[in-house]
Amino acid sequence: MSDDLSVVTGKIADGIALDEQDVRLLVGTKDLLALGTASDDARRRRHADRVSFVQVHDVPMDTAGFEAALPDQAGEARVTGRPESVAAAVSAIRAVVARVGWVPVTGFTLADLQDVSGHEVGRLGDVLTELRDAGLALVTEAAAEKLGDPQPVFEVLRECGLTVGCLTLGDAVGEAAILLLRRIATWDGAGTVCRSVAPLPRVEPSPPTTGYSDLRQVALARLLVDNIDSIQVDWARHGPKLAQVALTVGADDVDAVPAVVPDDLGRRRSPREEVRRNIVAAGFVAVRRNGCFQVLDSPDGAARE
Repeated sequence: MSDDLSVVTGKIADGIALDEQDVRLLVGTKDLLALGTASDDARRRRHADRVSFVQVHDVPMDTAGFEAALPDQAGEARVTGRPESVAAAVSAIRAVVARVGWVPVTGFTLADLQDVSGHEVGRLGDVLTELRDAGLALVTEAAAEKLGDPQPVFEVLRECGLTVGCLTLGDAVGEAAILLLRRIATWDGAGTVCRSVAPLPRVEPSPPTTGYSDLRQVALARLLVDNIDSIQVDWARHGPKLAQVALTVGADDVDAVPAVVPDDLGRRRSPREEVRRNIVAAGFVAVRRNGCFQVLDSPDGAARE
């Protein structure tokens, strides 16, 4: 590690704000070990040794009205698919809410809701209010690259009392991803409406990324974006191995752990136990949460009422 980079990582460990030259050094280094150590320091200042995870049951829009009962392990019922109209979105949320009891119902991308709102901020507020009143607890995600001026949209979300589960980078990797991360870091109040940043690509880029580049992107997300609390990885999309290693370089939340327990595995080999084991093996304490980021288990594993 260079002396200059050592100074920057020392600042991070001490919780000292970085200047522009410090950021350039971080972005320019290829030293993944140094980046990982610094990003781990940054995530531990926020979350200590806790890593949260949520078990999600996806409900496609076209089955919302007649799908079977929610799996017992689900901490979130997530309505998936693009709504063709506001009425269709509201109807799907109402249908799922009627069946799931205490489990939060989430759904939709912010871009899709803007589409059905005609890209009018005032109309978006009306749509969000209708969905909230129907029982929507949280908007699943927003794509950072599609938010030209995010402040009016953030203000509408605040007024409606809704938050976004994760802010994504779409398919951005490398320099494009870094530019987006740096842009997100300038957004005032982003952390009041966006619960996490998901820095890994949502679709497989071409050419595919490497493990090195993926981990570097997670580490830089934690180091560059200090205005949003959590860095999230997707268990279903990126797999247990990458998700586990990402925890050691700055990630603190695991999304999309399956809620269904396969009949041939048994509860001790269920997705919940697998993700717990992976988190603990990485040196952290596993904390189960629901779709609203509310803790369901205390760190010792005792369920909360």
